[in-house]
Amino acid sequence: MAEREFIRVKIEEHIALVTIDRPPVNALNFKTMQELAEVFTEAGKNPEVKAIVLTGEGKNMTFVAGADLKEMSQISSPEQAVELARKGQTVFNLVERMKKPVICAVNSVCVGGGNELAMACHIRIASDRARFGQPEISLGIIPGFGGTQRLTRLVGASKSRELILTGDMITAQEAYRIGLVDRVVPDGELLRQALGLAKKIASKGGPSLAYALEAIEYGLEHTLDEGLEQEARLFGKVAQTEDMKEGVRAFLEKRQPKFQDR
Repeated sequence: MAEREFIRVKIEEHIALVTIDRPPVNALNFKTMQELAEVFTEAGKNPEVKAIVLTGEGKNMTFVAGADLKEMSQISSPEQAVELARKGQTVFNLVERMKKPVICAVNSVCVGGGNELAMACHIRIASDRARFGQPEISLGIIPGFGGTQRLTRLVGASKSRELILTGDMITAQEAYRIGLVDRVVPDGELLRQALGLAKKIASKGGPSLAYALEAIEYGLEHTLDEGLEQEARLFGKVAQTEDMKEGVRAFLEKRQPKFQDR
């Protein structure tokens, strides 16, 4: 992948480690979001990548501190604000709709747009020193990159209202308790565990990973009956793959499967 100003990418063992590095607090300006979109688009097309781990440069004690307030202060019309919100939503939708698993390794402060980005990832692992919040209300605004929608879907309407209307920060342990993150690990273990999980997932067949993610995403946006019908259609597709045949053979032969991603 090409080098970029604010995003670093390292690919090893079919895992793309994507690191946001924009000192001092990894704020999401237009360029950073554009680079994120480019990196995820490239990863999605790269046959060598089967899973993605997204994190922030740890030296600044921040995963992502939200949207760039200097850029936001330049907004002079409702149209510009809508454009900014739609830009963030488009990039985060791209992350959420990836056909390759995206694991977010939250190393520290994760607020505003940072929390919205984390929620767009498929799995969230947090350092025990991480803190989370949607503090936009304290700036006289509301979450605009999907926070009002994804937070509600993850933690329920009542808790989502509380967090958004107060702007309060919560610990990693509280985030785990309410379902905002999937695991909390010791800070020094964060990246190792996130990469370990990514490698475990990447050992599965590529088509089944993609179809599973597609089925889950479809079900979140449709009725149960519609979701079940889509699941059946995708099951039919995956049942025609070479990986499916290998998986069944390996099980019957009591050995580990050797998936070829086809």
